Amino acid sequence: MQPRSKLTQKQERFLMYLRQEIDLTGQMPSLRQAALDLGVSHAAVAQSLKVLEAKGYVKREGRYSRTVHLLNRAHNVAAQQRWREVPIIGRVTAGLPMYAQQEWDGGLVLDAAIYRGQNLFALRIDGDSMKDVGILDRDLAICEPRQYARNGEIVVALIHAEEATVKRFYLHEDHIELRPENPRYKPMRHGFGDVLIQGRVLGIQRSPCT
Repeated sequence: MQPRSKLTQKQERFLMYLRQEIDLTGQMPSLRQAALDLGVSHAAVAQSLKVLEAKGYVKREGRYSRTVHLLNRAHNVAAQQRWREVPIIGRVTAGLPMYAQQEWDGGLVLDAAIYRGQNLFALRIDGDSMKDVGILDRDLAICEPRQYARNGEIVVALIHAEEATVKRFYLHEDHIELRPENPRYKPMRHGFGDVLIQGRVLGIQRSPCT
C-alpha cells in the first residue's frame, strides 16, 4: 500500500472542513455549499476535491457522481461515513413462535461496509432454540428482506400469517421443516401454504445483557 501524498496547508484546511461537516450533518456538503462556507468559487472547490482524490484522501463513487467519500489510511471509506441505521421491528421467538409484531422498536447502527443490503431490518430474539449457532436470547438478528429461502439458511419465517420465528430452513417433498439449533427443541413441520419467508439472517448483534 503506497503512502498518501502530503497536503498543503490549504488542502489540509479544506479536508478538515469536509470532516467537520460530515461529523455535524452525516453527509458530504455540496460543492455550492462548500463554496459559500469557504468563500471561494465553485470551481475552486471542485479543483480541491480533485486534488484530494488524486492524493488518496477522498473518492468519488463514479466519474460524474456527486457522492464523495473520505478515505482512511487503508484507502477504505472513513468510519464517519460508513454507519447506517436499520429499524428494529418488534420481536420474534427462537423457541416457541411468537406473534409477529410489526412495530418500530428503535434503531440499530451498523457498519455499511459489512452490511450492504437494501432495506435491512433487525429483530430481537426471545429464547434459546438457536443457541448452538450463537443466536442467544435477547440478541438482535440483522436480516435482509427475502421471500424465498435455500436449504440450510437461517431465516425469519412467518407461520400461519401471525407467528414469526427464526430457524434453519429445509424444503422437503411434502412439507417445510424449520429446524432449531438446540437439541432441547424438535424440528417444526409445516405445510407449504403455512409458512411465509420474511427474511434471511445476515448477522447477530449481541445484547449487552447476554
